[in-house]
Amino acid sequence: MAGVDATLLEDLTRRGLVNQATGDGELELHLAEQSRTLYCGFDPTADSLHIGSLVPLLTLKRFQAAGHRPIALVGGATGLIGDPSFKAQERSLNTPDVVSSWVEKIKAQVSAFVDFESGDNAALVANNLDWTKDLNVLDFLRDVGKHFSVNNMVNKESVKQRIQREGEGISFTEFAYILLQSMDFSELYKRHECTLQIGGSDQWGNITGGVDLTRRQHRGKVFGLTLPLVTKADGTKFGKTESGTIWLDPKRTSPYAFYQFWLNTADADVYKFLKYFTFLSVDAIDALEKEDAERAGRPEAQGVLAKEVTRLVHGDEGLSAAERISQALFSGGIEDLSEGDLEQLRLDGLPSSELPADFGEQSLIQLLVDAGMAPSGKPVKDALGRSAVLVNGEGIGMDSNGDPASVFVVERALHNKYFIVRLGKKKYHLFYRAN
Repeated sequence: MAGVDATLLEDLTRRGLVNQATGDGELELHLAEQSRTLYCGFDPTADSLHIGSLVPLLTLKRFQAAGHRPIALVGGATGLIGDPSFKAQERSLNTPDVVSSWVEKIKAQVSAFVDFESGDNAALVANNLDWTKDLNVLDFLRDVGKHFSVNNMVNKESVKQRIQREGEGISFTEFAYILLQSMDFSELYKRHECTLQIGGSDQWGNITGGVDLTRRQHRGKVFGLTLPLVTKADGTKFGKTESGTIWLDPKRTSPYAFYQFWLNTADADVYKFLKYFTFLSVDAIDALEKEDAERAGRPEAQGVLAKEVTRLVHGDEGLSAAERISQALFSGGIEDLSEGDLEQLRLDGLPSSELPADFGEQSLIQLLVDAGMAPSGKPVKDALGRSAVLVNGEGIGMDSNGDPASVFVVERALHNKYFIVRLGKKKYHLFYRAN
């Protein structure tokens, strides 16, 4: 059928994005026949999604580009319960008001990745609270619960691990989560002819539950596809840094810090991540890997990855700011940073602190030690002696070591407020004056 890319599943497989699929090979034919509707669910467990959600979000985008219709389901109902899949312990339950506010924020985030004005395959955002809020418990047990075998439910790996973990167990609330997610698939099939659910590999049990329920309730021919959970070659958790989780919300993780996260990807991971997180062709990525292997010095792949993903999430403006800040810090030009750039650095780009009210009564050496720039005064004193302490790009000499009041003057401040201090070649700290 015109408009449908029959090679989509082949491309996903080459990218390493296919973990498991139902249907014994029928899914590829199903997708090639005509435009299909698929969905992926995102539970509001915080006021922002993090980069672990990027693989399914971008996969929805890939399906839409291939001619299919994506539905991003935000779990206003399931977010009130919590998915137990492979979690070590029971989630804390959040209030309906909190979950509702998170739903609205996540709706806006997922909406940035799919097109709502592309004609027949225009995307939708759905909320599963719409079909659960007025459902009474007797109808739920009769219409949904009767289709589930407890024997099968306890044998699902995600549940079995919780049951067998000594001293933890699983509540009936979380045990019943699979029924709610399965009902989502059945409802979306009924309302929108949705025939495919995608999700992370930890969702296999929930997805197959939905496939089975949809077939039982509607005799629908539907499929499930899981994507790999992203792992790093060194065994550390993907999306975590010393400063915490990498969020999609620029107010929680600045575009600069986001860009730097991808720029610091290990060589062992970068080509896999290019296939997962960008729309560069697999052939182009393989060619880049070959060129990097033949090139002396640092590979170029990290820079390509950082650019592509930052542009996807934060747009051209966010990428431009991230590159501008990086250039200023590592190659000079601090005076050209905008106030917004400095706010990004204050958020999470550099260690930062407000100048104390009595900073003029302290020595500059002690001020930098207190800020964590050196373990003692000696390295700072040595750096001052060789003019290796810079404030907003200007060298500070020994004559200033006892008088921070002459260093942190408004006339020297960027935008009348900010001071970027560099100690040696790599130690940075952002000081700012109180308003």
